[in-house]
This record gives sequence, C-alpha cells and structure tokens, in this order.
Amino acid sequence: MSITDRVDLELDDIQSGVLHERPSPYVGTYLLLRIDDRAAGRELVRRLIPLVDTGRPALDPVHGAWITVAFTYQGLAALGVPHESLDSFAPEFRQGMAARAAQLGDVGDSGPANWEEPLGSGDVHVAIAAISGDADRLRALVERARRADEGLAGVEMIWQQDCYQLPTGRTSFGFRDGIGQPAVEGSGLPSTNPKEEPIKAGEIILGYPDETGELPPMPAPEVLGRNGTYVVFRKLHTRVAAYRQYLRQKAASRADEALLGAKMVGRWQSGAPLALSPDQDDPGLGADPHRRNDFGYADDPRGFKCPAGAHARRANPRDALDDDGGVNVRLHRMIRRGTSYGPALPEGVLEDDGADRGIIFVFAGASLKRQFEFVKTQWLKDGIFIGAPAEKDPLVGPNDSSGAFTIPTTPIRRRLQQLPPFVVTRGGEYCFAPSLRAMRWLAQLDT
Repeated sequence: MSITDRVDLELDDIQSGVLHERPSPYVGTYLLLRIDDRAAGRELVRRLIPLVDTGRPALDPVHGAWITVAFTYQGLAALGVPHESLDSFAPEFRQGMAARAAQLGDVGDSGPANWEEPLGSGDVHVAIAAISGDADRLRALVERARRADEGLAGVEMIWQQDCYQLPTGRTSFGFRDGIGQPAVEGSGLPSTNPKEEPIKAGEIILGYPDETGELPPMPAPEVLGRNGTYVVFRKLHTRVAAYRQYLRQKAASRADEALLGAKMVGRWQSGAPLALSPDQDDPGLGADPHRRNDFGYADDPRGFKCPAGAHARRANPRDALDDDGGVNVRLHRMIRRGTSYGPALPEGVLEDDGADRGIIFVFAGASLKRQFEFVKTQWLKDGIFIGAPAEKDPLVGPNDSSGAFTIPTTPIRRRLQQLPPFVVTRGGEYCFAPSLRAMRWLAQLDT
C-alpha cells in the first residue's frame, strides 16, 4: 500500500479548491457577501452547491474554472446555525481575525482601523473564490456565482477583488511563489519533496487522524464538520518600491542586490533554493518542480547557505528543528495559496506609483491556532526559535524600521539594519469551507 493510500479521503465531498493547486497562468476573483435574511441566505447556499467542484477539479485544469465557498462565524450565525453548533467551532474562528489582530502583529498601518472595508467589520458572511486558467471561463463562472443572489433581497455582494498571475509568473516582489506545498495523505497528489512524506489528512481536512494519531476537534454535528476545513483570507499590500530602495541602499552592486534579496527570502527569484544553490541563481533548478523542493536545512545549521531568519526557512524550517527539543514541524504544516492583485511595478522603478498591488493570501488547515497563528506569531513575528529574539521575518514580518536581519558569513556576519515594513495588511477574515454535505445541511436548516 502506498503512502497516499493509507487513508481514503471522501474526495467527492471535499471542495476541490482546498486540496488542489491553482493553474498557471491563472485569473481569479474573490467575492464577499452579506446575508440580511436567513431564508435568502439558505437559498443562496442551495444555488451555490452546483457550482462547487469536489476532489480534483472536474474541469480541464488549464481552461476550466471552479469556485470555493466558505463562511465566517457571523455568516453561519446569519444562516441560523444552532448555538450549540456555533459554540463547537474553534475559539479563534468564533472571535475572528480582527479581534486577534494585535496577537498576529497586525498593528499600526496593518491594524483593523486601517483595513479596507468591509474586511473585519462583521458584515462579511460568505466568501467565494473563483479561479481559472482562462479569462472567458472565469467570467462565465463569476457571472453564474453573481446570479446566485439574483432576486434574493436579503443577500448583498459587498466586495470584489480580481487577481491574476503577473506576466513574469512571479509575485510583485519578483519571486516565484507557491513552492513547497505539503502533499496530503489520501489526496492522490504526489509530494514534490522526496524528503517529506505526505502529511496526515487530518492536518488539513477535519474528520481524519492528524499527525498525533488523533482526530482534531471538529464542529458539531458531524455532517457540518466532517470534510470541512478552516480558511484564512488576507489581503496584503506589498511595498515593492520600498523593498527595491532598501536593497539598492544596502547593496554594493546589482549582483549584491540579487543576493541580499535571495538571502531575505531563502530562494533566488527563479525559485532556486539557497540550500541547493547558495552562491548564484540557477533558473533551471528554479523551474524544476521536483528538484527545487528536494532539500533540507539540517546540513546548514548556522545558515551560511540559507540564513535561519530567511522567509522561506522561517515559514517551513523543514528538518532544521529535528534535534530541537520537541518541535515537530509537521504539526505546523499547512496549505498556502497566493494570488497576485494589482499591476506590477515596472522593472527597475524605485519610486512608488501609488497603485494598490499585493497578494491575496489564503491558508487551509484543520487548526487556525496550531497552524496559521503559530507560524505567523512564533516563526514569522518572533525570532526566539532561531536564537534571534529581536529579529522578525525580513520580508513579511511586522517590521518598524528598528529591526535587523542577520546573514551569516565568514569571517564576520552581515547585519541588515532598520528594516521597514514591506507588507501591510489591508484586511482579512477567518472562514470555514464546509463539505458538500454540510452545504446541503445549511441550505435545509429550518431553525
């Protein structure tokens, strides 16, 4: 029996967007809706069910289009989910992202007071993500999704964000993204990292054993919780000009700029990891989906190849913590989805043009606290686990121009000082993506 056959996931009941990668290239749209009338909200759910793919996307992954539907705590309450069921959800989900902003490091410019309306307001009840490899098919699917609330006076679409893969195929900072996703046991999708076995299904999908061998806490009744997953949705504005200016100021040459950027991220812009190519970019390595993920950090404990504080190493330390008293990295693995929005800042431009650009970050997993919040607060926001308590993630951390980033070199380490914030949170929500059975249960509620 193969590793991926050890558990039978009920793929026909699991929303496909949870387990499967977006296409490349891609176009997408995020819609947020508010439910003002319980009956209308249930009818909306009933109309959305036929639009949701399960398991593997049923359509051609290059030209097809599919949606994922999720609900906030307030959304489930607006649908009339009984109080005993609402109370069975994770405390973090019930509180919502805005209430936990300070703990997450969303303060100052990133604080809820500065978030884009209606994010974090309590008015967001339903979140719909539509993704496709073809613009025409996306438009057709989004139109069908928008028509789902047609004639429903008690449902209103309150926010829309379009996204697309930039012409470079990279993020607004210029780096290849989406590398290093874990394979999920039972999904049928192979791991791109031969050094990492697929993680247990219960780490991502509720109702299955997780890495501890136990069933993670699940909302009640079982029909509501099983085959569902928690989803984190965040709009992150990227200060690309500030990032380029900082590298230009700190680097001795253009080659040094590229090296400093790679040291901060943990990969070269092509996607080639420093762990395998520490001295120069290797585009061929970066383009190979298997080779670029076939590495660990245990052979580089002091970070001479890839600094321990680099973004990619912080977000997934891999085997670097295997000998570090009781830290099981697999308990903090998660599915990450990132889509770009806004225009690219032209290559070489160092001045901000005022455009809103950035990343729509989406997380999927069985535990908001142990996965997303742990990584965000303990690994990205704090440096204790790498022996540098005052250092935050140099790229996405809540820096305030007072922090530093250490690059181990011989004979003397290099320290980048006065790191400004390069990423600003524009808002976000904690959501729950239910199974198809759960969506039918929601549509048929009679409370």
